[in-house]
Amino acid sequence: MSEQLVIVGNGMATARLVEELTSRASGRYAIAVIGEEPALAYNRVLLSSLLAGEVVEQDLELKSRGWWEAHGVTLVYGRRATKIDARLHEVHLDGGTRLGFSKLVLATGSEAIRLPLPGADICGVLTFRDLNDVEAMIARAGARKRVVVIGGGLLGLEAAYGLKKAGATVTVVHLMDRLMERQLDAPAAAMLKAELEALGIEVLLKAQSTAIEGSDKTESLRLADGRLLPAELIVMAAGIRPRAELARQAGLEVKRGIVIDDRMQTSEPGIYALGECAEHRGTCYGLVEPAYEQARMLARHLAGETAQYCGSLLATNLKVSGVNVFSAGDFIGAPGTEPIVLSDPEHGIYRKLVIEQGRLAGAVLLGDTADALWYLDLIRSAAPIGVMRDDLVFGRAFCDVPDESGAVLHAEAA
Repeated sequence: MSEQLVIVGNGMATARLVEELTSRASGRYAIAVIGEEPALAYNRVLLSSLLAGEVVEQDLELKSRGWWEAHGVTLVYGRRATKIDARLHEVHLDGGTRLGFSKLVLATGSEAIRLPLPGADICGVLTFRDLNDVEAMIARAGARKRVVVIGGGLLGLEAAYGLKKAGATVTVVHLMDRLMERQLDAPAAAMLKAELEALGIEVLLKAQSTAIEGSDKTESLRLADGRLLPAELIVMAAGIRPRAELARQAGLEVKRGIVIDDRMQTSEPGIYALGECAEHRGTCYGLVEPAYEQARMLARHLAGETAQYCGSLLATNLKVSGVNVFSAGDFIGAPGTEPIVLSDPEHGIYRKLVIEQGRLAGAVLLGDTADALWYLDLIRSAAPIGVMRDDLVFGRAFCDVPDESGAVLHAEAA
């Protein structure tokens, strides 16, 4: 008889977990997926493209309804899980429904942070996190509308790009001294700022938001230096936090996120967590690739295989506001490391590699990211780069690449 496996959350991590698990242990589990949003699992990475009108909503769908049905998955979406009874092994849904489980996975994701600015609750301030947010932004930010985006991280820039492509006049307000400070060093961030300004997006750095004034139709953002930025729409994209309240109410250990061990198990046996809601060894990743790695490891564990998750290498490989961006590892450079930099501002190309003890420790690329995955493999493998060191910054095509036996293949033959 199949075990009852309930997954709370119907996002990208869940779709990958079900895909991995059904391929490894088909028939072992009767899987039920509970999704709060009234939609099938979709690709959040493409939300800015949807906002920009570059794709339609159907393009975001990860798996068709037929795929879920063919894999025997019961989908319960548009319903919110309200309580976990760990003792009785039940999940309560709004409306009074209860689902029993043998094993439970929490993939509740994260929520947008709403800054506690005076006036934010009165004015129609939006966040940028899901399909509902995009629909509301499209409805309110038509051509020639003035929009202020609070936050110059990944989410903020994606919102700004989508809104600009949709025809709005956009200003990005960022507290820090550079854009995407978690993914880019100062020179790369400066080049990205120049690219955004060339698109017509205004960028204000070291700008602290203090209050929102006006009504839900005419708003203004007040900055700490006294400036007042008028807008028809203000979007908060100042970061995310793990959605862990359901786990906290159930008595599971929660710090910043739901605490999990190397088997993805929470403090309660038989209950697991993964993705943006989870905290592993003190880290909440908030990125897609670590969630996929966690899904693969959890699927192996649930399938009865020996598997441990030892953490993920932080890496970003995306197109941000139309600009290719990649960073991984220690791209800033700890003491004792050596940076190698190639910078071509005229063509919008920047590469910085960080070398430590003859190995690649980190990299940041902007503009041309064709070699991103190759650099990522070098960082992950900690392979010696001695024979390639002088040409490494120019990319794989210019390097002598060792094959699996250790022999050196010249770039032309590699």
